[in-house]
Amino acid sequence: MRAIQTIAMNKETIRIKDKDFKPYLPAQELDRIISELADRINRDYAGKSPILLTMLNGAFMFAADLVKKITLDCRISMVKVCSYQGMQSTHKVQDLIGLQESIENEDILIIEDIVDTGVTMEHVLEMLKDKKPKSVAICSLLFKPDKFTKSYKVDYIGKSIPNEFVVGYGFDYDGYGRNLPDIYSVAE
Repeated sequence: MRAIQTIAMNKETIRIKDKDFKPYLPAQELDRIISELADRINRDYAGKSPILLTMLNGAFMFAADLVKKITLDCRISMVKVCSYQGMQSTHKVQDLIGLQESIENEDILIIEDIVDTGVTMEHVLEMLKDKKPKSVAICSLLFKPDKFTKSYKVDYIGKSIPNEFVVGYGFDYDGYGRNLPDIYSVAE
């Protein structure tokens, strides 16, 4: 049995494993949000050559589309940390793939899919501090202000959303659903 199934009674609703999900952000809206973020980044980083530090796995689709719209000289690097299991944050961050290059005196723009509690990003910011970058900024496609518990600033926010679990466009439920072009929210 496939993990992702279309529910027969509603072609818009999907089922991933044991949960139903409804449409939330269509691909066209995501493209508009990403274009606006890229325009701001292009203006703010004019004359600079930032390193775009992508957070795997979730931000890979967002980062790929964002980078296509960034007109700056830039480099791309990736790190992988994990703090989710199923639909819940464990509040414990694991480093799975670390930064392998020097970022000393570099402008770093972290590309993240979502900032919710802020625990994972706080861990990444601490990790980067020891590497002495010139600057660090955060660009997150989605942000959950009602769940955010930290004091650092998220510099570029594509869209603030309520505390809902989402899948698609890189977001997953136990590894499934990342390949969907739209974002869906849990339909419970």
